[in-house]
Amino acid sequence: MNSNSAADLAMFPGQGAQRAAMATHLLERYPVAREVFDQADAALGMGLTELCTTGTAEQLAATDITQPAVFVTSLATWRVLREAGYAPSAVAGHSLGEYAALVAAGVLSAESALHLVRVRGRLMAEVAERRPGAMAAVVGLPAGEVIRICEQARATGLVEVANFNEPLQTVLSGEASAVREAGRAARAAGAEKVVELKVGAPFHCSLMSAIENEFARELAGHSFTDPVLPVISSVTGDYLRDGAQARELLRRQLSGPVRWVDVVLRAGELPVETYTEVGPGRVLNGLVRRTDPDARVRSTGDERRLGALVDALSPVPAGPA
Repeated sequence: MNSNSAADLAMFPGQGAQRAAMATHLLERYPVAREVFDQADAALGMGLTELCTTGTAEQLAATDITQPAVFVTSLATWRVLREAGYAPSAVAGHSLGEYAALVAAGVLSAESALHLVRVRGRLMAEVAERRPGAMAAVVGLPAGEVIRICEQARATGLVEVANFNEPLQTVLSGEASAVREAGRAARAAGAEKVVELKVGAPFHCSLMSAIENEFARELAGHSFTDPVLPVISSVTGDYLRDGAQARELLRRQLSGPVRWVDVVLRAGELPVETYTEVGPGRVLNGLVRRTDPDARVRSTGDERRLGALVDALSPVPAGPA
């Protein structure tokens, strides 16, 4: 298969993909990536380049830092691939990753997306300060069973499904006591494991509804245009209709679950032949493979993998006449 096959889904990762030195390989080899980071540093008034090359994992863990860091690293990777000729048939983003996907599809400008990501990270961090919560991944139970467990655990507090990540991995979010109770019930119901997640806030649950109105006002101040490339929304698991819907879904995304299983299933109807993770880490590769074992996946989060894809995309020089 050609490396630039049209049957390719570009996937942009969300919070949790960050790691120390995640942009070093980009900045050392690709001038276009340096341009993206220089523009972001100037727009944010902060040393994002330094944080993404020499910052520690602890420095990158704060929600208001993580979100612009992952977004800009993903956007820089996208620009590198586009310069090499990469042209996917559709795009999707996991939670935060939807902002990079919307830039890739021409719905948002990079400047607007960066501003919104920064505000989003700040508002989410403020929720965590006021009402700290918890998140946990339940592995080995069908999503329907996890939903039932959440409903029963609500007697102890707020707990909801935050991510439908793969058929047998569902993430809980909410008040810490209720998340722990739901985790205990999941183990009793036969879950293989319940893993508490080290996150900066209880994402994608009703605790985030407190910031929806303020964030909606921010969204209203930016232009959203219709996509020039199909976008599969992780809020609905279906194709984005237009720019107006994109704006509304970014508001809903704050407190609604990530429907990544539905994204993968919808992409399979194209059918997608290759799923390319554009940005740091390989989290989405794993989620896709465990949803569709026959899927072909590739990542771009290190020098070797990104370099191999860029080289494969580059046209082969013609031989002597």
